[in-house]
Amino acid sequence: MQAVILAAGKGTRIRPLSDNVPKPMVPTADGPLVERTVEAAVDAGADELLIVVGYEGEAVREYFGEAYDGTPIRYAVQEEQRGTAHAVAAAAEHIDGPFAVLNGDNCFDTESIAELFERRPSVLSYRADDPSAYGVLETEDGTVTGVVEKPDDPPGNLVNAGAYVFPEAARDWLDVGESERGEHEITDVLERVVEQFSVTPVEVDRWLDVGRPWELLEANETYLAELDSRIEGEVSDDAHLEGTVVVEEGAIIKPGVVIEGPVLVRSGATVGPNAYVRGATLIDEGAKVGNAVEVKNSVVGKRSSVAHLSYVGDSVLGRDVNFGAGTTVANLRHDDEPVRHTVKGDRVSTGRRKFGVVVGDGVKTAIDTSLNAGVTLSTGATTEPGETVTRDR
Repeated sequence: MQAVILAAGKGTRIRPLSDNVPKPMVPTADGPLVERTVEAAVDAGADELLIVVGYEGEAVREYFGEAYDGTPIRYAVQEEQRGTAHAVAAAAEHIDGPFAVLNGDNCFDTESIAELFERRPSVLSYRADDPSAYGVLETEDGTVTGVVEKPDDPPGNLVNAGAYVFPEAARDWLDVGESERGEHEITDVLERVVEQFSVTPVEVDRWLDVGRPWELLEANETYLAELDSRIEGEVSDDAHLEGTVVVEEGAIIKPGVVIEGPVLVRSGATVGPNAYVRGATLIDEGAKVGNAVEVKNSVVGKRSSVAHLSYVGDSVLGRDVNFGAGTTVANLRHDDEPVRHTVKGDRVSTGRRKFGVVVGDGVKTAIDTSLNAGVTLSTGATTEPGETVTRDR
């Protein structure tokens, strides 16, 4: 079994976090998002990984190299991002036999991927509260009979979760026409497979398509909760750790720090003194959380610094961010409505009562900056001392 893993996308809905890395390489717990997919494929028994790269693809190559846990990796390049079928077609010359197709920006449980591999040909499925937003699978006697894309009147609530095992014949069916949105869709390949083969829907226990920043927070919440406590770095005797806490080798927890897990402090990071870190929080490699800082349910990116007397809640900070002293993030609307956030120019609901800010790489805030809930600071943006930021910049 070969597993084709799609990792070429630009991630326009999750910008500015993907300005300098492909979306599948954004951080989730102790590795990039795509590593969860790679790990699931290997654990499920893939003999070879075919990773399709494109936008900022060198980051993927450098991270994974030529093998993962003993499973060989080959790379294919999608020069232009023109849809999922187009991406798989970039790897077609390497496909020899039945093959899986997995999105590198989805979260799912490993057990379901193992069943997907066993029940070939097959498609991963999920029971959705609002199936009209997805491709809905029509089934009969435990077999998929059709796919209806985003129907106004769904025939059921079992939706396509974007992972497949195809027969070898499907390798020659990847040259599909453009969809209404101008892309070559893998669902067209699925429909042809359904016509000629008995395709099994494998229902997944957990599935999340990480396309927007708050979904990245949800992915971190999920994966951090699965970690086991491990203390390898330097932790002061005057620090208090409770719940699931991982302090990697080379990380430093200074006196007076309180950490309530699940929290991961990665190698080279420092926390404190007198800081409070709680909720599902990732302090990434080389990051600094300063004196009397509170960080709650957030991602603090590589080499980023949150200076003293600051508060960061329900937020995602990219790499090399510098929050000046006294920077405060608001994460709650006074009317208790879900916080809204800008995605591809449209202001949309996050569905979350608490959501802070999304901060691109290299952002610098001046002292006493206040950031309103739902604000985006684009890559390299700056603020003035004492400024209150209520709109994206």
